Amino acid sequence: MKNYKSSKESRVSITELMLPAHSNFSGKVHGGHILNLMDQIAFACASKHSQHYCVTASVNKVDFLNPIEVGELVTLKASVNYTGRTSMVVGVRVESENITTGVKKHCNSSYFTMVAKGPNGENAPIPGLVIDTEQGIRRFSRSIKRKEQSIKRSSNFKASKFKIEEHIEELNNENVKIDL
Repeated sequence: MKNYKSSKESRVSITELMLPAHSNFSGKVHGGHILNLMDQIAFACASKHSQHYCVTASVNKVDFLNPIEVGELVTLKASVNYTGRTSMVVGVRVESENITTGVKKHCNSSYFTMVAKGPNGENAPIPGLVIDTEQGIRRFSRSIKRKEQSIKRSSNFKASKFKIEEHIEELNNENVKIDL
């Protein structure tokens, strides 16, 4: 196994035709189907980079920006944005294309934290990331910031550390009735 790999070495993309079986009650492609495809491509990209079986540890926020229609082609692209010792952040971008007009839409993007697993289920070391572009530095740095924010968010709202008096005023302008 190499000590370092570029994101180009593990980049993956897939294109799939959206069928009626993929639709939800309103006739659009079901978000759950897209999330499943996103998880699959994140797995493929992470496994290709690490040369190990990988599991999904977390998924960063997913915003559905544009609906996907039955009959459109959906292309998912994944690349490694960040590497830790045994984990990596895989960026996933989803685009749809109307096959009759050629119009493409960015549908969503997200970041999957994937962990490499060894043969006995233990976390396995992975190659570091070779960064050779300014965009690579931006993506790696952004992943570090997301990680820091996640840790801070988790600790700020931990039940044992939560102080109601620090948050109760924030709720005054919200659609909530407090009945303690």
